[in-house]
Amino acid sequence: MQLEDVSEKGNKLSLTVKGTPLSLANAIRRYSMNHVPIMAIDKVVMYENSSPVFDEYIAHRIGMLPLKTPKGLPASTEVSFVLDAQGPKAIYSEDLKSSDAGIAVAELRIPIVTLTEGQSVRLEGKAVLGTGRKHAKFQAGLAAYEEKEDGTLLMKVESFFNMGPKELLIRGCKVLEDDLEELSGELGALSGKKKKAKKAKKEEAEAPAEEKKPKKPRAKKAKKEEKKEE
Repeated sequence: MQLEDVSEKGNKLSLTVKGTPLSLANAIRRYSMNHVPIMAIDKVVMYENSSPVFDEYIAHRIGMLPLKTPKGLPASTEVSFVLDAQGPKAIYSEDLKSSDAGIAVAELRIPIVTLTEGQSVRLEGKAVLGTGRKHAKFQAGLAAYEEKEDGTLLMKVESFFNMGPKELLIRGCKVLEDDLEELSGELGALSGKKKKAKKAKKEEAEAPAEEKKPKKPRAKKAKKEEKKEE
């Protein structure tokens, strides 16, 4: 695989890939979009909401906010986000306060709801790790490729600000690599079991047969021999 013309600007990345089959490029694309774990607010407890917007609508908007996701987070990671705001004012994503400074809202000026005089919203959300296979809010970005006439691939990646686009592609490749190693190990173990079974059958077939015990003479024959001796 050879990478050329790598260009990263903001949350977008483009590069030319040579010497890569379409199947591998498609696997990288799918893993980058659907298998990279990111943080997102999954549950919201609404303590107070006198705004003109339903609780479920506010919870949905908060759940779709992109959160900064450092690499190497344990699967059990949980972070609390608190919102306590009174009108009149417009509520933006920056008004959500995180219990972990490293895991915070990635974009600060995403509108949530507008409050008028006397209106307020007070809630708490819990962010967890997930992947795009579970829900769109856990999707870290988009990835696509285009095959040129000379066989090269033009790949484009756009992150949703949870991380940079280059980091998104790297993490997608790492998850793909880990899954392939796991599959290889399982196939190797399965192949080893089959080889042991074949070896055992072969040894059993090649083992010398047990010597046959001599048959006991019949009773009549034994009586004849006794008479001759007399």
